[in-house]
Amino acid sequence: MTRAQLDKQPHEVAAMFDRTARRYDLVNDVISLGQVRLWRKAVAEAVDAGPGEIVLDLGAGTGTSTDAFTGLGARAIASDFSFGMLSTGVRRRGRNALTGPGLPFIAGDALNLPFADNAFDAVTISVALRNVHDTEQALREMLRVTKPGGKLVILEFSHVTVKSFDLVYREYLMKMLPKVAKVFGSNDGSYEYLAESIRDWHDQPALARIIQRAGWERVAWRNLNLGIVALHRGYKPQG
Repeated sequence: MTRAQLDKQPHEVAAMFDRTARRYDLVNDVISLGQVRLWRKAVAEAVDAGPGEIVLDLGAGTGTSTDAFTGLGARAIASDFSFGMLSTGVRRRGRNALTGPGLPFIAGDALNLPFADNAFDAVTISVALRNVHDTEQALREMLRVTKPGGKLVILEFSHVTVKSFDLVYREYLMKMLPKVAKVFGSNDGSYEYLAESIRDWHDQPALARIIQRAGWERVAWRNLNLGIVALHRGYKPQG
């Protein structure tokens, strides 16, 4: 799959990430000019989970994003529907993370999460929501597994707020991103899809409305890097 179709199928997206898993973290670091590390820190600060709290990190890939929560003392689960990503994360840790100590990796589909109701203090998903087949259904599933009063934090590529910079950014996104991925040995066709999925994704207010429709309240967002990415936040109603 090389086009960001609105009817993208889960097995196609999973297979795409399976192909890019080995170099995914490296390429992300390069194409974001290192900003992805600051984005992970911003997500962890927004989630603000400490000892005794449990965080579900969806679309966690190799677990790099999830490490930010355990570093603050919270318990965290890394969940993804790409077995290639999960396997890479487990292998890098040098043990069976499914049964051993440390960070647990659990395969899961965001549209039908394998977790009980009201299980987590916070749920987060970083630069992965746009790859889900049904955005609103995924947000309802996240609501289901979050405790009343619990928090949702979404980091996703968004729309640049400065028009002159937006023109430069889109040129880089569509032409340079796949080329950079190819140089570093990743699948440039996959990154062509990722570039188009970023370009075609909702802007900040539109995503906020979708989050609200899914049942979350007190929805707000803030831009990072002039809106290249945005942090959206919401809370599960206490009732």
